[in-house]
Amino acid sequence: MPVVNNNTRLIILGSLPGEESLRLQRYYANPRNNFWRIIFRIFNQPLMEPYDERISFLKSKGIGLWDVIHAAERIGSLDSKIRNETANDFAALFRQYPDIKILIFNGRKAQKTFDKFVLRRQDLPENILLRYFPSTSPAHSRSSFEEKFIIWRTLKEIIESRAH
Repeated sequence: MPVVNNNTRLIILGSLPGEESLRLQRYYANPRNNFWRIIFRIFNQPLMEPYDERISFLKSKGIGLWDVIHAAERIGSLDSKIRNETANDFAALFRQYPDIKILIFNGRKAQKTFDKFVLRRQDLPENILLRYFPSTSPAHSRSSFEEKFIIWRTLKEIIESRAH
């Protein structure tokens, strides 16, 4: 289920939750995933531990979370193992939440799947900004935490310039 409300202007899209996230029913639950550390550092905030507080913080910033992939076959948590995927219904999401104007892809698999299943088959609202950011997953080790943070910190600038 997407983490969105009527305040949501930007959605960060992953590909498909990993095993730990599925088990706990929480986005970015793997403690080695840098997503939450990066997000809270962007806003100069201490990392909140209760998951509900993390979600409330994102919502207060107009940020939502979802995955591009609705269902797939996969053994383990690696994106490279995803097969036979189907996409979530973005047309319905945009109808229900028309103020969403920015989509941020957390990793290349999320972007490529969106391009394949959504861009080619569904109309997007006008003026949607699409941006790719490097994956916060521990499996994406080509970039250091600091290198990822430098790119991800532009999220705040995007929000300030486009989301309101």
